[in-house]
Amino acid sequence: MIVTQVTFDFFHLVKFRLTMASHIVGYPRMGPKRELKFALESFWDGKSSAEDLQKVAADLRSSIWKQMSDAGIKYIPSNTFSYYDQVLDTTAMLGAVPSRYNWNGGEIGFDTYFSMARGNASVPAMEMTKWFDTNYHFIVPELGPDVKFSYASHKAVTEYKEAKALGVDTVPVFVGPVSYLLLSKPAKGVEKTFDILSLLDKILPIYKEVIAELKEAGATWIQFDEATLVKDLEAYQLEAFTKAYSELESACSGLNVIVATYFADVPAEAFKTLTSLPGVTGYTFDLIRGEKTLDLIKSSFPSGKYLFAGVVDGRNIWANDLSGSLTLLESLEAVAGKDKLVVSTSCSLLHTAVDLVNETKLDDEIKSWLAFAAQKVVEVNALAKALAGQKDEAYFSANAAAQASRKSSPRVTNEAVQKAAAALRGSDHRRATNVSARLDAQQQKLNLPILPTTTIGSFPQTIELRRVRREYKAKKISEEEYVKAIKEEIYKVVQLQEELDIDVLVHGEPERNDMVEYFGEQLSGFAFTANGWVQSYGSRCVKPPIIYGDVSRPKAMTVFWSTMAQEMTKRPMKGMLTGPVTILNWSFVRNDQSRFETCYQIALAIKDEVEDLEKAGITVIQIDEAALREGLPLRKAEHAFYLDWAVHSFRITNVGVADTTQIHTHMCYSNFNDIIHSIINMDADVITIENSRSDEKLLSVFREGVKYGAGIGPGVYDIHSPRIPSTEEIHDRINKMLAVLETNILWVNPDCGLKTRKYGEVKPALQNMVAAAKKLRAELASAK
Repeated sequence: MIVTQVTFDFFHLVKFRLTMASHIVGYPRMGPKRELKFALESFWDGKSSAEDLQKVAADLRSSIWKQMSDAGIKYIPSNTFSYYDQVLDTTAMLGAVPSRYNWNGGEIGFDTYFSMARGNASVPAMEMTKWFDTNYHFIVPELGPDVKFSYASHKAVTEYKEAKALGVDTVPVFVGPVSYLLLSKPAKGVEKTFDILSLLDKILPIYKEVIAELKEAGATWIQFDEATLVKDLEAYQLEAFTKAYSELESACSGLNVIVATYFADVPAEAFKTLTSLPGVTGYTFDLIRGEKTLDLIKSSFPSGKYLFAGVVDGRNIWANDLSGSLTLLESLEAVAGKDKLVVSTSCSLLHTAVDLVNETKLDDEIKSWLAFAAQKVVEVNALAKALAGQKDEAYFSANAAAQASRKSSPRVTNEAVQKAAAALRGSDHRRATNVSARLDAQQQKLNLPILPTTTIGSFPQTIELRRVRREYKAKKISEEEYVKAIKEEIYKVVQLQEELDIDVLVHGEPERNDMVEYFGEQLSGFAFTANGWVQSYGSRCVKPPIIYGDVSRPKAMTVFWSTMAQEMTKRPMKGMLTGPVTILNWSFVRNDQSRFETCYQIALAIKDEVEDLEKAGITVIQIDEAALREGLPLRKAEHAFYLDWAVHSFRITNVGVADTTQIHTHMCYSNFNDIIHSIINMDADVITIENSRSDEKLLSVFREGVKYGAGIGPGVYDIHSPRIPSTEEIHDRINKMLAVLETNILWVNPDCGLKTRKYGEVKPALQNMVAAAKKLRAELASAK
């Protein structure tokens, strides 16, 4: 029997279409549909009740389960719905609520749940960081020896029963207990050397309680995602997996247990541990990003176990090479046996767009090369049927024709661009003068005070502003009307910053809905979707562009808006660009050439823009590399190669500017400590970087002796929370920075851009930020 598996994300899924009859085992990561996005934001704004939000969520779950059931899916997942993210859901299940939220036990409600995710008026949110090497975020658990775990969220069992009442039997999905701990951090005040895995004995009883309730309710399948198994783990960490599943074995008796891995190769020792876990029925492997795992599977896969072969790419949007995948699957039949081989996506489809049916304006040729989530389900099913001797010849033939079209299309290749990118490899591309001398030259020109203040780029995206952009794209207003409206918005933002007495200004980016999408729209080699939304965190979603061909810049992209803004003020106005590595990592990238080759092409395009901004009189240029850390490979052996070409790509963009032109960059929401030397090697004049939400972990590298001579602005408050920090709080944060950083290099700024906030939050927060900087300037002056 051929069983098919698919992982699915239902974000923005209004009409879910499937046409297969084969069974599908799924473990979706269900981001919110548009209805839930609006319901969440309405609830957060106090415009709707918890009951309203719960009703929207229940209606969506019911609809999704019924749609999957009607499509003929036998194994339908549950506990994949989340109001924020699956790790936070696990924290709630375990009752691991930090004491600052004043939770008094019992079932965790929305107030506590969303306070952990977003903060509240009195306390900050928990740290948010990237999910492995993706652009999806999760809330990092804060744990210590004194945490009192308790079964505090019955969500998994409730949702299973909810589906069963509809006549749908589901497979509950959990973040595995060991991965949950390995993704956690020591709570504030807990020694950094604290062994998080020492808490395993305390959380396993709660997993057992949940499993017991699920068995009593009738569940027969369960899945644990243990994605940390693809990382470089030490022997004691691997032993924790054996310990955990040995402890859970009796509780899981009578259940079919799947352990899922994804995003990279499983190392040999981890593979041995994984495939020896007691009580486990089957294993999922990513065979797109983990090709080397194939050798381990072919040589030592245990007999009698299910092999979930991830041959359909769950993280990108290119149509599968069905012929190649079928050949691979046929070779795996000899390993696992026909009745135990499971055709699967490589990972959850949370990371890809939902359905090409929604893309009515996408270029037909490019569209033929793509497969979104709904199409990937069809690919999985087609491969399973082909293995069973029911090959759809017409479907396979059309797929082969699309693959050939993509390889031969003249729009994919630009010989001049390829030659220019290839020529970059032999040079270092560094500015001729060292950063200390450059900073002196820039200070003479800019004449900034100590502790200069700035923001990261974007200002709030108002309803009116979104309407203007939407109407311009729909050609309901003229270009002249559009420019007039955007100019008025820029003027408001400039005036506000001057009133606040901010030192280095931004134009607020009112012409941009999304920074990567904005630049991609103006570069050759990119295509764009109308509804290709992907969840980033909470209700925040992005629409990644598609890089299908060689990249170049036909014309200037930001010079018009930046020079317009500079003419409105005598203060320095930052030119705002997105860096090549971030454009790469936040796009759906072509898979027919190396990522570094594509990145070099983008770097050359951004270099052209930087030099045109400088010629236009812009003396401060920010080139954001928010996603540089995000793209770091999960295995340490691959770090050096990635960091070499990623940092080189950044340096390419600004190697030709004058010493007096100040180059800024920005990074956010990742652990930067392990790549601090690569950050220094970027040779930017000023870097602004997330700091406040991660308990100021960034400052620890400077306490430990790392010397940094360029300008640096560790964020002084968290913009992903509606909470407004006081002047005193920001003053204290800056003082902590001054304990480890020189006064003459420290900048004062928020953690990230202000796009997602409202002006009622932005104005007082920035007022307090400027007031704190001025207070410290006065204190420093009086201390001399």
